[in-house]
Amino acid sequence: MARYIGPKTKIARKFGEPIYGPDKDFEKRNYPPGQHGLARKRKKTSEYGTQLREKQKVKYTYGVLERQFRNLYEKASRMKGVKGENLIILLESRLDNIVYRMGLAQTRPAARQLVSHCHITVNGEVCNVPSALVRPGDVVAVRERSKSLEVIQDSVASSGRKFSWIEFDSSKLSGKYLNYPIREEIPENINEQLIVELYSK
Repeated sequence: MARYIGPKTKIARKFGEPIYGPDKDFEKRNYPPGQHGLARKRKKTSEYGTQLREKQKVKYTYGVLERQFRNLYEKASRMKGVKGENLIILLESRLDNIVYRMGLAQTRPAARQLVSHCHITVNGEVCNVPSALVRPGDVVAVRERSKSLEVIQDSVASSGRKFSWIEFDSSKLSGKYLNYPIREEIPENINEQLIVELYSK
């Protein structure tokens, strides 16, 4: 199962924002990586470069590789509505992201691991596919024998996140995906129109 396992702070520094969540190292060195990162005078980025950078930022944020991302974009293109917004909504509907939004994991990679290690159920059935798309009305929960896991308990206890499109019961470690979120509700700093322009070339 392919995924990015390299240095995450370096990626966050590349984009100038903590895309993997709170990062003390990023706060200390929030300038581009490399020997001359602090003093580097970069040339003005081209239009293509800006669009590509935005696509890469979204891929790293949600932990999606190129082929998966392209397939999601094509699916978003076939849906009614705005392509860019559809793409972000599909990314938000991935099982690993729903687990992260519910507060069962502190990061998306941690949520991905919970799913792939068979700790999560969808509508009562164990699902170990992080990229599985959750539909409105689906119930996502922690498997009965996994509810005592310390990592899950600690994450739920420290999580203060609440989202209008997810109904979560911390006592049962179970949540319901109520509806697709609207773009304004999604907190990620993403300009999805740049991605649409990139793929439209």
